[in-house]
Amino acid sequence: METKEKFLSFNLGVRDTAVISLQHITEVLQVSLPEICGVPQMPSSVLGIYNWRGEMLWLVDLEAMLGYPPISPGSNLLSIMMAIVLENKGKYLGLLVRQLIDIEWLDTKQIKSATPELVYPKISPFLRGYFINDSEDMIFNLDAIKIVEAPIWEMNNRIFVNG
Repeated sequence: METKEKFLSFNLGVRDTAVISLQHITEVLQVSLPEICGVPQMPSSVLGIYNWRGEMLWLVDLEAMLGYPPISPGSNLLSIMMAIVLENKGKYLGLLVRQLIDIEWLDTKQIKSATPELVYPKISPFLRGYFINDSEDMIFNLDAIKIVEAPIWEMNNRIFVNG
């Protein structure tokens, strides 16, 4: 049975790399930070709303959500970011990341279970496990569905617009 799957890899923080399975990614787009419309009284990781195909797409600072230092909107160096648009059951969520790396075929049989001491506590609920690459680095395998269905969005249930 074929156990290889396509994943999108991207940077997390300064040193880490993560992947998300392509099957839950609808689109990847460049977003200019000034085009994001901030919304008051949202968790700090929620940057706001973006006009995507005429719909409102909520954009989340993935690094801040996972316990990394947040993107600071004041820094010009990150005025253009990449948004990974996830979809699950008609719900869409945009994850802002600094930099995409590549699309890779990874063998899902090679996924290792992450133990709590290996990762930030905030990452644990969204992790399917991790891969080890050729340079012996750990690559976090994030679970798109768990990110889209995160309890934080339920508390702010006006976040999601059905597509």
